Amino acid sequence: MISNWLADLQYRFGATVAASGLIEPDTSWSAQLLSSDRLWMLIEGTHVLALMLFVGTILFVDLRLLGVTMRSVPVSRVTDQVLPWTIGGFVLLIVTGGLLFFSNPLEYWHNAAFRVKLVLLAAAAINIFWFHWRVQANRADWDRALVAPRAARISGAASLMLWIAVIFAGRYMAYDWTKCMSPGPVVAALAQCEVYDRTLERVDAELAL
Repeated sequence: MISNWLADLQYRFGATVAASGLIEPDTSWSAQLLSSDRLWMLIEGTHVLALMLFVGTILFVDLRLLGVTMRSVPVSRVTDQVLPWTIGGFVLLIVTGGLLFFSNPLEYWHNAAFRVKLVLLAAAAINIFWFHWRVQANRADWDRALVAPRAARISGAASLMLWIAVIFAGRYMAYDWTKCMSPGPVVAALAQCEVYDRTLERVDAELAL
């Protein structure tokens, strides 16, 4: 069901319908965005810069929690200083990431690396929630400690590893072996390539080829 909806989003949304009632290829808004090299590249470049800003500011906090750097600076001061930049990077990530996904939603959904990235993002979000609602609840007691308590260090280490993994997963989305082009058994199962093939068969029957 998700694949069919994403196929309609990619091929039908905003597309021109021929006199025969079939969809004109490459006329949907998704296709136009994907084929617009300058706009698409601008969005992708902004997405990468936003990721650097977002993860970079989180890195400062994680390293402070681990006691690697800025040990004499209170944790609250570090978080307060970088939080506006973190939020700004996050907003840019959501906007540009949503546009990139819109440009090729069916292909991205059936990309094994993209699905791994979604799982990692969910885990990172859970870690952030856990830190802010449980670990940070008594921050006043250890705010100026050279090394944060064990729970805070675990959260910082998990955050560091998860965001690095998210970056790697995003990078591997570009490789053909993570897609349903000629997938191995693991990728085929993870990306649900059989569903992808059936969805494309339906799309081909509706396009004015």
